[in-house]
Amino acid sequence: MFNRIPFVVKNLLIINTLMLLAMSINETFMLEKFALFYPTSPFFKPYQYITYMFMHGGFAHLFFNMYALFLFGSVLEQVWGSKKFFIYYMITGLGAAAFFTFTNWLVSSGYSPIEYRELLFTPTVGASGAVFGLLLGYGMLFPNSVLQLIFPPIAIKAKWLVIIYGALELALGISVPGSKIAHFAHLGGMIFGFILIRYWHKKGRMYY
Repeated sequence: MFNRIPFVVKNLLIINTLMLLAMSINETFMLEKFALFYPTSPFFKPYQYITYMFMHGGFAHLFFNMYALFLFGSVLEQVWGSKKFFIYYMITGLGAAAFFTFTNWLVSSGYSPIEYRELLFTPTVGASGAVFGLLLGYGMLFPNSVLQLIFPPIAIKAKWLVIIYGALELALGISVPGSKIAHFAHLGGMIFGFILIRYWHKKGRMYY
């Protein structure tokens, strides 16, 4: 079964798992070097906009992201091919981080010194932004595909799931500022995925 997983998805699964194992050996080092920090943080490095998406906060965080990567990513890689899928995954992950940084910048002017210090020293990790981009991509390519959810146990068309998740992330991002869940990163992954797919569609380059 593992040998039938598409090339890029398979390697992303492996890399993310290895990074979590490295976290278990030296969590402080891995977070300081590879998690994403706000640009004015003393820990910030530009390459963190890439490395953060291979980091996770624990097994449950890794499992749910990798499960979604396997479900939606495998289909999209088979449709687009490995190169195009990899480009899409990386752009949505980078876009998620950029949008998250931008929204933090918008609200940081109103922070107290304590809140601003917390912003500087809080790491962001996870493939969730790219995974939400995959969900958006799947919903755009297969809008009427019916998905069976576990929680709640209902069946729903992909297009409605994308709309609900997008609206939920926006609402939570606005109503729960400072949340430890990067809602605007999730939303950013969906936004950049939408822009990229629309661009490919307009240029007639959706499938090659």
